[in-house]
Amino acid sequence: MVDSTRLLNSDTILSKVYMIYDEGRDMLGTSPQGGKSKLPMQGVPQPTRDEVLKLPRVHISSHPVMAHKMTLLRNKNTPPPQFYQLVKEIGSLLAYEATENLALEKSEIETPLQSTTGYRLAGGIGVTPILRAGLGLAEGFRQVIPDVQVWHLGLRRDEETLQAMEYYNRLPHQVDLQVVYAVDPMLATGGSAIDAINILKRRGIPRLSYLGIIAAPYGLQRLAQAHPDIDIYVAALDESLNDMGYIVPGLGDAGDRQFGTF
Repeated sequence: MVDSTRLLNSDTILSKVYMIYDEGRDMLGTSPQGGKSKLPMQGVPQPTRDEVLKLPRVHISSHPVMAHKMTLLRNKNTPPPQFYQLVKEIGSLLAYEATENLALEKSEIETPLQSTTGYRLAGGIGVTPILRAGLGLAEGFRQVIPDVQVWHLGLRRDEETLQAMEYYNRLPHQVDLQVVYAVDPMLATGGSAIDAINILKRRGIPRLSYLGIIAAPYGLQRLAQAHPDIDIYVAALDESLNDMGYIVPGLGDAGDRQFGTF
C-alpha cells in the first residue's frame, strides 16, 4: 500500500523546490514572470568598429591570406571537415602574428659546416582553448609550436543571461611559462574571454594574451577594459551583435560547424 503521508510530503518538497527555482529565475530575470526579454542585447548600446580600433593592444589581422580563408570560413555551404581545417589554418596564422614578440635566448649549435649561434624561445608557451570551440584553434597553434602546453577550460554561455559558466577546469597547479594564450573563435559579449583571463591570472602567469577568429566591437571593448594588460589578436572585426547576442555577419556557431553537431 502506498503511504499517502509520504506522497504528500514528497509533493510538498517538490513544490518547494520548484518555488525556489522559479524565485531564483525571477531574481535573475530569466523567467516570463521576471520580465526578462528573450532578446538580451536589445537596446544595449554598442561601440562602433572605428571606436574599438583605437584601443591599445588590439591587433586585427590585415593579411590577404587571412582574408581569403575567412571568406571560406564564413560561407554557410562550407562543410564541417573543411570548416575545421580552416579553423586550424587560421589558428596557425594567428599564432605567427601573436608570437612575434616572444622572448628569445641564445643557443650554440653545430651546422654541417661549423659552429654558430642561434636562438630558442626563452621559456615555455601555453595555450588554453575554451571548450569546445577553441580546440581547432589550439590545434593550429600546435602546428606552429609543437611542444606548446595545452590547458583545457570549459566555459558555457547561458543563452538567456549571456553569462559565462565554468563547467571544466584542467589547468596545472604549477606554472613555469613565459606566456599563455586563451583561444576561442568568437568574441561576442566578451563574458567567456573575461572569465578565462580571470582564471588564468590566478595562476600567476607573467604574460597573457587572447586569440580569436571574429570579434564584435562590444565584446572587444569589454575585454580590453576588463584586462587592459593583455594583447588581443583576432582575424576579423565584425559589425555588431544582434539582439540575441550573436555576431553579425559572423559565421554561425563555431563549435557546431567544426564538429557537425547542428
